[in-house]
Amino acid sequence: MIYDVAVIGAGMAGASIAAELAPHARVLLIEAEDAPGYHATGRSAAFWEECYGGPGVVPLTRASGAYLAEHGFLTPRGALYVGRAEDRAAMDAFRASYAGTGVNIEPLSPTALADRVPHIRAEWSEALYQPACADIDVAGLHQHYLGQARRLGVEVATRAQAAGLVRESGAWTITGARGETWRAATIVNAAGAWVDEVARLAGVRPVGIAPCRRTVAVLRVAPHAPADLPLVLDIGGGFYFKPDAGRLWLSPHDEIPSEPCDAAPEEIDVAIAIDRFQNVTDWRIEAVERRWAGLRSFAPDRMPVYGFDPGAEGFFWFAGQGGFGIQTAPAAARLGAQVLLGHGPDAMTAEIDPSSFAPSRLAVALQSA
Repeated sequence: MIYDVAVIGAGMAGASIAAELAPHARVLLIEAEDAPGYHATGRSAAFWEECYGGPGVVPLTRASGAYLAEHGFLTPRGALYVGRAEDRAAMDAFRASYAGTGVNIEPLSPTALADRVPHIRAEWSEALYQPACADIDVAGLHQHYLGQARRLGVEVATRAQAAGLVRESGAWTITGARGETWRAATIVNAAGAWVDEVARLAGVRPVGIAPCRRTVAVLRVAPHAPADLPLVLDIGGGFYFKPDAGRLWLSPHDEIPSEPCDAAPEEIDVAIAIDRFQNVTDWRIEAVERRWAGLRSFAPDRMPVYGFDPGAEGFFWFAGQGGFGIQTAPAAARLGAQVLLGHGPDAMTAEIDPSSFAPSRLAVALQSA
């Protein structure tokens, strides 16, 4: 059998684009692990925040919001960007950078900030509130796309690590690590931190996707974190935390360069996170109950990469989605499928310019470097 499309990687990126392609093509979804979603998808901080990823990502995030809400994957949370008096210029610049994007950002008084974030230290008096922020049911969304893909005929192969990719006679031959072979006219490279490795395997020039480790620790605090606590982010990018069943999920907002791997948290990164947290609040930490790490992958310009490689027939990039790949999944998958199939935009993607994400922009940058 020659599939129309073979999607490599069955995390959120691969599962969502496979589901969007399925009504129009015969699709194979290949996953190296025992089950889909083991890496970045299963280690997400699980929030939808319109400012996350920067102004260039806002169209994807906002276009995804209605779909996520309609299907019951969002729970209102709200987000607060906080700082000290010396951060006022950064606060002003942050707010100005989203002017005209449709994002609602509201200044908050020190009194209102203290009401929303108990135990915040007095010197953290500056705040911007983003009311649209919500928690995402990541597992539910991932299973939604996997289920949709399977119902529409997508074949899912797990424990199927691609070991060889050869283009011949207008199709790719994919050889698995256990000797399996598949044929497909088009490959979608949705392998997360491994996308540049997949490109090399196919003889395609990598576009510079860099995996970076992100750490999260779950803290038991006293008193318990209130359920209505907003997501709290440092305007300087030094931390964020959010509540979960009385606990706090805390990250030092780290981006430590890493090889593609099964990421594990480093003690120093957990210690840094706790130190930053104690500098912003006087909450008492009773225990670190859990910790984990995942890899977020960025293109050199930190924008996602969606589109056909300009130098390799039938090789489609769906990659570089940083920490915003979950919150942008519906619009990104819809847009990616439209570009791959040559279809025009629909209501979800009408306001998104696909050329902003084309891999050709990176090929030009690499050639001139």
